[in-house]
Amino acid sequence: MTSLRYKRIAVKIGSNVLTRADGTLNITRMSALVDQVALLHREGAEVVLISSGAVASGRSTLRVDRRMDVVDQRQLFSAVGQAKLINHYYDLFREQGIVVGQVLTTKENFADRRHYLNQRNCMRVMIDNGVIPIVNENDAVSVSELMFTDNDELSGLIASMMDMEALVILSNIDGIFNGPPADPHSTVIREIRPADDVSAFIQAGKSTFGRGGMHTKTGIARRIADEGIDVYIANGGTEHILTDLLHEGGNVVCTHFVAARGAVSSVKKWIAHSGGFAKGELHVNANAARALTGDKAVSLLPVGITRVAGDFEKDDIVKIMDDQGHLLGVGKAQCDSDTARQLAGQKNQKPVIHYDYLYIE
Repeated sequence: MTSLRYKRIAVKIGSNVLTRADGTLNITRMSALVDQVALLHREGAEVVLISSGAVASGRSTLRVDRRMDVVDQRQLFSAVGQAKLINHYYDLFREQGIVVGQVLTTKENFADRRHYLNQRNCMRVMIDNGVIPIVNENDAVSVSELMFTDNDELSGLIASMMDMEALVILSNIDGIFNGPPADPHSTVIREIRPADDVSAFIQAGKSTFGRGGMHTKTGIARRIADEGIDVYIANGGTEHILTDLLHEGGNVVCTHFVAARGAVSSVKKWIAHSGGFAKGELHVNANAARALTGDKAVSLLPVGITRVAGDFEKDDIVKIMDDQGHLLGVGKAQCDSDTARQLAGQKNQKPVIHYDYLYIE
């Protein structure tokens, strides 16, 4: 066996990979993927597994009153299905002599820096002690407006948080095609670099059991690659997909989002994914917008602020908007909204957002 390409790997397994058409768990495929993750683990790789399948698993187990609303059904299915899912993983990895641990999270856990670091430390301790974390959204306590788009979004957050070298998103197709996947003339786009525009090729459809589609996967892959992490979208049903993909010399049909060069700090990685938690907006003039989007790292000073929208406290995440209302980026406020309003337009050298806590899209 040739050497591994990476030593820190996040693997996301989608619902359509783990479930059959009737919604029941495909234990044969699950076992094959566990065998491959176990091999990576034994070769010294640090692996975090992000696994969907809880809701689909619970749906196949229970017959429910059709009058239940969507949120109630999701909470019920996930509570039952997650127990079933993790038990299968635990037993399959135990046969390989590997211990796994369950990590259930919500979007709120990524909004607060302290919760974010506590979560990261929990998984770091698990990995350092030879335990493979298996992560899923805690759907039993999540409600619609606080849910991740899907586990693709969660996998991106985990890969970024754990400073992974590669993220593998396993779906039920071979990657991103240059036409409709059902068209025999369409082929997989094998490599996408930061400057490449593939928006014309992205299909809008969603998977049978998941919440997201290829558009979501592409958006997450782009952002994670921009942070210096290689991202692969591949078919989880392909035999030996993980071992072939992650070893030197492997030639797997998939889409590889090539990582951008240049290190990104852990704080900036957290801020980069925090736009959904923003408590307010700082609108800036054209001069400030040009400075912020230029090549040189600069802080946002009060003189460039034209308007403050919303109410926020010091250390909250806020959006930065240009004078046309377009999103420039996000950052951690150095003061509350009342103070920002008082300082707006003034030539005060103390930044409202320091460049260490600023992420420009």
